[in-house]
Amino acid sequence: MANENENVSVWTSIRFWRRSAAWVTGFATMLLIWLTFDTLGQISMGTAEDLKNGVDKRVPSASVINYKIGYEYSAKRGHEVPVIEGKQLFFGKEWSPKEAEALLRLGKLTSQAKNCMDCHTLLGNGAYYAPDLTKAWLDPKWKAMGYLGKPTKEEGIAEFLQHPSQYSTHARRMPNLGITAEEAKGLVAFLKHMSSIDTNGFPRNFSKTVDQFKAGGSNAH
Repeated sequence: MANENENVSVWTSIRFWRRSAAWVTGFATMLLIWLTFDTLGQISMGTAEDLKNGVDKRVPSASVINYKIGYEYSAKRGHEVPVIEGKQLFFGKEWSPKEAEALLRLGKLTSQAKNCMDCHTLLGNGAYYAPDLTKAWLDPKWKAMGYLGKPTKEEGIAEFLQHPSQYSTHARRMPNLGITAEEAKGLVAFLKHMSSIDTNGFPRNFSKTVDQFKAGGSNAH
């Protein structure tokens, strides 16, 4: 039998490991709870009042479709971030918060009904057969293509979505999915809203695509 006064290493003490396991489990649980609440706060959609007051939200409200959206490099964060600027009419009007929410909901449902993610990537989800749509609204090629004969970018994109086979915007042509004029309007709102979301610089190659395009070598949308 071992001497009761014999010094036992702490590393072989069952009591020590039980206490350590309890402390680690408790700390991990508290950290997980904190991260959960922090994440919910980060991904919760902002309000129309936030936009009016210049409050930055990672996910702006649907009313962001009434604003001009830019994309600028942040030296502090080391990647591009969305910049929401002054008011800008969308399809010739300013949409009320309820109208904007309804239009955005239509666009989201249409993207699901038309199975956009079978070919495209949206916010990191989907396929890579066709271009990533996360920042498609900001793609400079829409302007270079003269908005496809339409006076505004949103009208040009809506025209493309309704008649994609008529426009060679990418090496793989998009099939005609029978998208109606109203569905196209909703999809454009959905694309514009996605471009306003702070995705921590995702997709990472988007700025390079823009630079390549300016240099005359882009194959963006």
